[in-house]
Amino acid sequence: MTEGTIADSRPTKIMYVAEATAHGGRDGYVTSQDGQLDLQVAMPPALGGDGRGTNPEQLFAAGYSACFHNALVLVGRRAGYDLTGSTVAAKVGIGPNRQQGYGLAVALNVSLPLVDQELAGRLVGAAHQVCPYSNATRGNIDVSIVLS
Repeated sequence: MTEGTIADSRPTKIMYVAEATAHGGRDGYVTSQDGQLDLQVAMPPALGGDGRGTNPEQLFAAGYSACFHNALVLVGRRAGYDLTGSTVAAKVGIGPNRQQGYGLAVALNVSLPLVDQELAGRLVGAAHQVCPYSNATRGNIDVSIVLS
């Protein structure tokens, strides 16, 4: 791979497909095909809404943190490390971009209480290469990762 080239992270085989439908956009509800999700969606007060429901940024934060944590546990297990008690918290910000649209920024806060900082950094770096959310967002949005 040459410098500046992003690795092709597209799947070679689809193993699972999630399906969800939005009804009413940011002031409606979302459902999943299997019935596991049935959530009210509302604009957060910071964006002029009443906040009486979840919002796409919270759903993205939940998905990214769960996915990244799973990738972290996977790379830890492959390397022979116990990551008991580890957590990943995600913050997803939204704001206007330079193309008259909107963009996202993500901050991941990773806690690995049973490993030293140097090893934690290596594991987080490896997880960032494995995680499908990281692969999907790489080069598209700012993602910062902080070890706590």
